[in-house]
Amino acid sequence: MTMTMTAEYETESLSGRDAADAPEAAWIPICKFADLEPGRGVAALVEGEQVAVFRLRDGALHAVGNIDPFSGAAVISRGITGMRADGTVTVASPMYKDVFDLATGTALEAPEVALPVHAVRRHRGLVWVAPVAMAA
Repeated sequence: MTMTMTAEYETESLSGRDAADAPEAAWIPICKFADLEPGRGVAALVEGEQVAVFRLRDGALHAVGNIDPFSGAAVISRGITGMRADGTVTVASPMYKDVFDLATGTALEAPEVALPVHAVRRHRGLVWVAPVAMAA
């Protein structure tokens, strides 16, 4: 499932306390929070970069790069989310089943490989993603 934004969402503006925390230019609206199915991901194009956005069953949001670094395929958004015994929230790539930490982007079996991680938040019923990946 790929989410496409319409003009109605693009005109949403931030104000007040949230604007001080992150200027409007620093966040891109992706979709309505209610449109995200818990436990599943969607792909979004954020300033030319494919980003996989996940809503977990507890309502938590995560955003990582959508390109599987092992296969080069744009498939991470179709991965299976889960949680390790230590509480690490993960996504398994559907290509070679490599598992990535959704908080850090790190491949659990190959720590030298990582997905870019993007800041993500819920505001006014929408899911917003920062276009620049956070430093690991």
